[in-house]
Amino acid sequence: MNKNNKYVPEIKGTLRSHMVELPGVIREASGIRVFGKRLKSFLFSTDVSLIRNTNADAVIAVYPFTPQPVITQALVLAADVPVFCGVGGGLTLGKRVVNLALDAEFKGAMGVVVNNPIPNEVIAQIRETIDIPIVVTVVSEYEDIDARIKAGATILNVSGAKRTAYIVKKIRSTHPNFPIIATGGNNEESIKETIEAGANAITFTPPPISNIFKEVMNKYRSKYKEEYYEEHSDV
Repeated sequence: MNKNNKYVPEIKGTLRSHMVELPGVIREASGIRVFGKRLKSFLFSTDVSLIRNTNADAVIAVYPFTPQPVITQALVLAADVPVFCGVGGGLTLGKRVVNLALDAEFKGAMGVVVNNPIPNEVIAQIRETIDIPIVVTVVSEYEDIDARIKAGATILNVSGAKRTAYIVKKIRSTHPNFPIIATGGNNEESIKETIEAGANAITFTPPPISNIFKEVMNKYRSKYKEEYYEEHSDV
C-alpha cells in the first residue's frame, strides 16, 4: 500500500446519516490543538438535537441569556464532541462569571467563552481560577488585543460580521501564532477568505431547526403526491 495514500474511509449509520455537515473548505484551516485534540470546526448552537447530529469537531455554545449551570450540564451531557460554553461577560459580570467558569470546568466543558464587554480584570480572575482555555470574543479591530492576551485570554473568537476577515488579518499581523477562531459566514468563499486571513478554526452557524424540519416535511408531502399520481396514472 502507498504510505502517502490519504484516503479516509467513512462510516455512517442508517439512523444518523441525515445530519448537519459543515462546509468541506473548513478542513483547510490549520486547527487548534486543545488537550491533544485538533479542532478546526465549531458548531455555533445550543440545540442539543443539532449538537448530536453534526460532523463538527466541537461546539461553541453561547446564548443571549444569563448563563445557567443546568444548561451547561445539558449541553456537555448531550454532546459527543468537546463543548466550549458561554459563561457571561455581558449581562453577567464579576464573581458570578468566575464561578460559572469554574462550574463549567467541573461539568466537563473543554473551554469557556466570555462575551466582548467583559473587563480584563475579570478575565484575569478567571485565569487564576480555571485550567481550561478562556475564549475571548473580539468584535472590532479597534480593541486592545494585547491587553486581552495579557489578562489571560487563551483563544480569540473573532465575530465581526462582514469585517471578520479584516479583523483576523489585522490581529495576525501583530500576533502571528496566537490561536484564533472566527465566524466564517454562510458560504465557502467567505469561509476561505477568513482562513486565508489567518483564522485557525471556523465557527459555523447551522440553519434553524425549523428550516431543516421544513425540508423533511416537504419530502414527506412530495412522496404522497408522487404515489397518488402513480396509482391514478391509468385512470
